[in-house]
Amino acid sequence: MQNARDTFYVMLRDRLAAISPARTMVLRGVTRPGVLVEENELASAAMPVNVFCLQWAGLSVDTQGALPLVTMVCEIRYATDGDSGNGGMDRGRLLSGMDAELVAALGAVPHHAMKMNYVGAAGGSGLAPVAMATNVFWNDATFGAAVANGERVERVATVEVFSYQEAGEL
Repeated sequence: MQNARDTFYVMLRDRLAAISPARTMVLRGVTRPGVLVEENELASAAMPVNVFCLQWAGLSVDTQGALPLVTMVCEIRYATDGDSGNGGMDRGRLLSGMDAELVAALGAVPHHAMKMNYVGAAGGSGLAPVAMATNVFWNDATFGAAVANGERVERVATVEVFSYQEAGEL
């Protein structure tokens, strides 16, 4: 399951970086694409703005087939305070722009990615990720309502992510 989550994250990060290269964040002194996985980061009191935050919220396994089919629910949270040059009065427009980026990234062909094992590549080892035998695939996002939270406007989009559990995979 972790390999599928990692693969989905890397796919989404790379696609969003290609769609909007200016959407970056600085995390622990490193500038990187504006996508993060909450479970992989240090706890933070507030959700960062203008960044896509992935949180894995659900899991089911269907063991009826030749390989178990894993279905995971990924919540993608994002928010904006608007542009300070516009006094934040463009926050709805900026949130809509993030909606469009997410739709484009998830809707781009193909709707699947080769599942990769990133364990050996972790920690700056310099090793390449290893391709696995199956794919990760996903459906279109379901968008929750935009919610005003003080000067910030936030949204949660939900995506179901699927993969087959390979032998020996956790």
